[in-house]
Amino acid sequence: MAEQFGHRVTGTFIGLKGNCGHGHKPGDTVELSAHNTSGMCGMFYHALFPYINMLQFGGKWPDSWGGSTVEIDCPDKWNCLSIRLQPE
Repeated sequence: MAEQFGHRVTGTFIGLKGNCGHGHKPGDTVELSAHNTSGMCGMFYHALFPYINMLQFGGKWPDSWGGSTVEIDCPDKWNCLSIRLQPE
């Protein structure tokens, strides 16, 4: 297993329209990193990767945009899972 570098990034699932094929549901929490997908499907992880990378290595949005917290929807609009990412 790869050594963890940078900040830990936590993802909390905050919404679901339809069904997640990987079994994630609102309220679940996972730890994500540049090397750890936490069992997410490739399509959603691919959409999250730039944000995970940014947060893991100390980046953030301007405070007026939410600072170090970001909310993202899965690209599958028929089975749309939403997640909130934040560093620990």
